[in-house]
Amino acid sequence: MVKETKFYDILGVKPGCTPDDLKKAYRKLALKYHPDKNPNEGEKFKQISHAYETLADPEKKRIYDQGGEQALKEGGVSASSFSSPMDFFDMFFGDSRRHKRERRGKDVVHQMSVSLEEVYKGAVRKLALQKNVICDKCEGRGGKKGAVEQCQTCRGTGMQVQIQQLGLGMIQQIQTVCSDCRGQGERINPKDRCKQCQGKKVVRERKILEVHVDKGMVDGQKNCFQWRR
Repeated sequence: MVKETKFYDILGVKPGCTPDDLKKAYRKLALKYHPDKNPNEGEKFKQISHAYETLADPEKKRIYDQGGEQALKEGGVSASSFSSPMDFFDMFFGDSRRHKRERRGKDVVHQMSVSLEEVYKGAVRKLALQKNVICDKCEGRGGKKGAVEQCQTCRGTGMQVQIQQLGLGMIQQIQTVCSDCRGQGERINPKDRCKQCQGKKVVRERKILEVHVDKGMVDGQKNCFQWRR
């Protein structure tokens, strides 16, 4: 018997469910209530993440089953010991989803100073820029197909959890970056790593852009370029 079933109810599973049942429930609900799909369901998404992270952790689940949410608080399991809902979502679904969202990359802003003469007459300036782009040889995998394996130390989360006993009924959980995979959640055998990016999934690319300084341009005016490969 469990003290309360709130977290199980949030995920739509029964207390006696298996770890696979929990995973399936979280996967379905997290995708359904993700802020990108349902911007107004942020609180629901947070509850789903919190419930699954609790029940998927054997120690947290044991404490919750015995005494409910209050036992988690009294046992020293604070809110800071949980990942943010978005970070947990990324860790659960892995790099493939992150690459899809990040493939566009962040905008690069470069300030350029021009002379009064260039503003008056107009000019063409050359600008050299570098940025990280997805490796086209391995398509951002970091190695051969099937070579990327989940890190067994952190089980793909990229984080290690250390539990310290502080006293009777008091525990403290400390999250640290996994030392084996350096927070990536996965490992690649050195012999199977992509020779182009060395397993980093991205490569440094350099481009020379021609910036047209139009006559009469004002301070702060922007020229926008698309980084095409």
